[in-house]
Amino acid sequence: MKNYKFTINNNKYSVDIVGIEDQTAHVEVNENPYQVVLDLEIPKPVSAPKTVVKVAHPPIPQAAHVEAKVAQAAAAPSGGSSIKSPLPGVVLDIFVKVGDTVKQGQHVLMLEAMKMENNIDADKEGVVKEVRVKPNDSVMEGDVLIVIG
Repeated sequence: MKNYKFTINNNKYSVDIVGIEDQTAHVEVNENPYQVVLDLEIPKPVSAPKTVVKVAHPPIPQAAHVEAKVAQAAAAPSGGSSIKSPLPGVVLDIFVKVGDTVKQGQHVLMLEAMKMENNIDADKEGVVKEVRVKPNDSVMEGDVLIVIG
């Protein structure tokens, strides 16, 4: 159980997150139980892969993120560079299409996260090989959005 301390308008709150099931969080605020419906679906952990892959860097503590990264790496075409979502959100607009030439720093996508619009930029020059999302898609941190070759 995680506990957080908040002060809002000079009122102190102690919030315990008891558990999360699907899109419902069970919390206690100052020892009063509440059920909170989440706007963003929390992914369920997936089972460990059957193949063992040795990596040169230390493993990420959250198994679901490791499996997602392995799946994304396997799905990315060779020689391509993936533009990944820096945080969970919803795709608002896509500014490029397959075959477009992009420059480093060019806005390629608009992502809404935490009620803010975030421009996602190309990290290198190249040609758009794949656009893996469409407007209104929900994405998680690390999801591949666009592949540039």
